Amino acid sequence: MEEIINKVANSVLEVFDLEDYYPKGIRTQIDISKWLLEGFLLKEKDFREELKNHDWSQYQDQFVAIHCSTDAIVPAWASILVAIQLAPFAKKIINGTLEDLDASLYEELLPKIDYSVYKDKPIIIKGCSRKPVPMRAYVLAAHYLQPFARSIMYGEACSAVPLYKAPKKG
Repeated sequence: MEEIINKVANSVLEVFDLEDYYPKGIRTQIDISKWLLEGFLLKEKDFREELKNHDWSQYQDQFVAIHCSTDAIVPAWASILVAIQLAPFAKKIINGTLEDLDASLYEELLPKIDYSVYKDKPIIIKGCSRKPVPMRAYVLAAHYLQPFARSIMYGEACSAVPLYKAPKKG
C-alpha cells in the first residue's frame, strides 16, 4: 500500500486568514428607534431626556454601531448626539450596522500589516470563518496582497478559486 502524501501541507501555498486579525472586543449595536415616539418620530426634548437618563457606562471599551432599525427619518444630529454620549466609554463608534463596524475595524488594521512576507508566493485567502468577517475585508485584503503575491486564490486549499496570477517577469 502506498503512503498517502498530504500535498497541501507540503506546498508553498501561504494561507492569509482574516480571522487571525479579527479585533478582540465586544461589539454592540445601539438602535436609536427605541428613543423615538412609536419608533418613528423624534421629539427633540424627549430624545435628549432619554439620552440623559441612559447608562452609557455599559459600553465601556466596546465597539459600538449606531443605527435605526425603522424607516424613521432621523436628523443627522441625533446619531452624532448619541456618539457624543458614547465617546467617554466606547473604544470605537460608527454609524451603521455591526457588519459596517467590523468592516471599519478591518479598514483600520489591514493597511498596517507587512505584506512583504508574501512576496512572490502563492496565497490563498481563507474563505471559511467562524467569526463575522465582512466581504469588504476580503476585497481589501486582496487589494493589499496583490502587489506582492505570485498568485491569489480564495477558499480552502482543497477547493480554491483562482483570482489572480502575476505577470511573468521577463
